[in-house]
Amino acid sequence: MASFRVTGGTRLKGEITPQGAKNEALQILCAVLLTPEKITINKVPNIRDANKLIELLSDMGVKVEKLGPESYSFQADNVNLDYLETEDFLAKASALRGSVMILGPLLGRFGRGKLSKPGGDKIGRRRMDTHFFGFQKLGAEFHYDAKNEIFHIDGKNLKGTYMLLDEASVTGTANIVMAAVFAEGKTTIYNAACEPYLQQLCDMLNRMGAKITGVGSNLLTIEGVKELGGTDHTMLPDMIEIGSFIGMAAMTQSEITIKDCQIHRLGIIPETFKRMGIHLEFRGDDIFVPAQKHYEIETFIDGSILTVADQIWPGFTPDLLSIILVTATQAKGTVLVHQKMFESRLFFVDKLIDMGAQIILCDPHRATVIGLDRKYPLRGIRMTSPDIRAGVALLIAAMSANGVSVIDNIEQIDRGYQNIDERLNALGAKIERIA
Repeated sequence: MASFRVTGGTRLKGEITPQGAKNEALQILCAVLLTPEKITINKVPNIRDANKLIELLSDMGVKVEKLGPESYSFQADNVNLDYLETEDFLAKASALRGSVMILGPLLGRFGRGKLSKPGGDKIGRRRMDTHFFGFQKLGAEFHYDAKNEIFHIDGKNLKGTYMLLDEASVTGTANIVMAAVFAEGKTTIYNAACEPYLQQLCDMLNRMGAKITGVGSNLLTIEGVKELGGTDHTMLPDMIEIGSFIGMAAMTQSEITIKDCQIHRLGIIPETFKRMGIHLEFRGDDIFVPAQKHYEIETFIDGSILTVADQIWPGFTPDLLSIILVTATQAKGTVLVHQKMFESRLFFVDKLIDMGAQIILCDPHRATVIGLDRKYPLRGIRMTSPDIRAGVALLIAAMSANGVSVIDNIEQIDRGYQNIDERLNALGAKIERIA
């Protein structure tokens, strides 16, 4: 198991380009199963989760060709459905949570699917009900093998219908949309997710010949079609990386430029970091973060403590709450971080407390951070990354701390951030990957 040895206290300087969006990639890669024609995808992030999903698609019979460092072509003209019955498929799919999104394409195009209970981050319970509810509304029949934790789904006769989702799940909406494009008649999805990743998927499917309207809203209408064709698609820049780099620059008093951010697709992310007191300059589609000795957290208009909470889009993404939390430890002021969606995602704060941060973990969903205004720098310690986003928050803390830190279980970080050590070292960080 690999680790990072991080020497803190160094300042970064230079330009960095965010990778393609991880959360978009997992949907788009699964969508290649919807057509026998060739699909070219650009800005594919070189991360563990995307690479494992590409490997799984190849094992299923999809022809995969790497065209460049971030570009691939896929052609699913000879998918081997018998592979779904193998132990190898079940083992690989269960180790990758994103594999659940092959179900929609398989049901839509081939009429059947099979999947073992997927894995992923240990950030709390993440229900599959929205996915399965949508499939059942379309007419799919489910059979669950409780002993082996395997789902068998029959989707031979999918028909369009109206559905009101119980939660605006991004992956759930994506999965249902990919099945519904081939369902007979009209499908209406209310309370659909409308994140930029979902918009990208719908736009791609429409270019392939799907008939989806309402893209960008929470009410999607899909007219079923008989077949889809090929297309080219380019991923958005990863908004979570962009937010991580903003927080990292503030914590380490660094001057960096984040390139090609597609700022108009970032929602309230920049404004939220500005409320933390971080100066940002928009230069075309680049974000310039100047070095700041101090940054002060705003209060609400009545003077009460600022609360930053996650919301469904266009609210603040839950994936950046860990970055807000760690950035607040060296700000001036106090903030309440409220993680509503996952009950275990704040359980990395004990590591920050061991480093010297002043944080009160109120309950599994809320933490109050009392900023130290750099009067008491964090100190280096040994710690373990519990999940992707907490891992990068701990990396930011280590980069700003006095002394040397060791972060274990960095495989979690590698699942979401490509070559993060090499890219940050190019800016002046001191991160060593050790066995």
